[in-house]
Amino acid sequence: METVILAVRHGETEWNLVGRMQGHSDSPLTATGVRQARLLAEGLAGKRVDILYSSDLGRALRTAEIIAGRLSLDIQVDPRLRERQLGVMEGLTRQEFAARFPQDAAQFNSGDPDYAVPGGESARQRHGRCVACAEDLARRHAGKRLLLVGHGGTLCSFFYKATNTALTEPRRFSVLNASVSSFRVDGGQWLLDTWGETAHLDALRALDDN
Repeated sequence: METVILAVRHGETEWNLVGRMQGHSDSPLTATGVRQARLLAEGLAGKRVDILYSSDLGRALRTAEIIAGRLSLDIQVDPRLRERQLGVMEGLTRQEFAARFPQDAAQFNSGDPDYAVPGGESARQRHGRCVACAEDLARRHAGKRLLLVGHGGTLCSFFYKATNTALTEPRRFSVLNASVSSFRVDGGQWLLDTWGETAHLDALRALDDN
């Protein structure tokens, strides 16, 4: 039985604003990020949502809390929705990372989906984790409409899966803060219905995942 997944990226964070890589580390939502989450919640209020899941990382959980309050839903936390772990890269800008770890930066920037930053995980590992999570939840709640609050990497994995795009292909689409994307999942079959909707933000700034 087909399950609808509405997948959203968390609101803008302080590290998003200055270009610091977050991974499994965290930074709080900015004032704009909180406003984004509230506008997102209002936009979702007119849609059917049966169950709300969130990554356990603070930026996603705070976004989910704002949504849950507006929709009168409980939050179920699933760590599998986390962003890619970035090890020594976390807390650094791309420029700082390149200066401190030039060889690792070159490998990271090559787009090799099997390369893991020291102390981190590869894009393929994140992809497998996030897709397995969504398919597990879709089976568990077959026929329901799920809202999953995650991260840029989480949504990238969903897009690549639904469009049958190889992980070796570079990303050619935006993953904006507080955007909403819609998928239908039936077993291992995915269909992308809408991608990266931000009309609910009413032209409020939304940054792309860096």
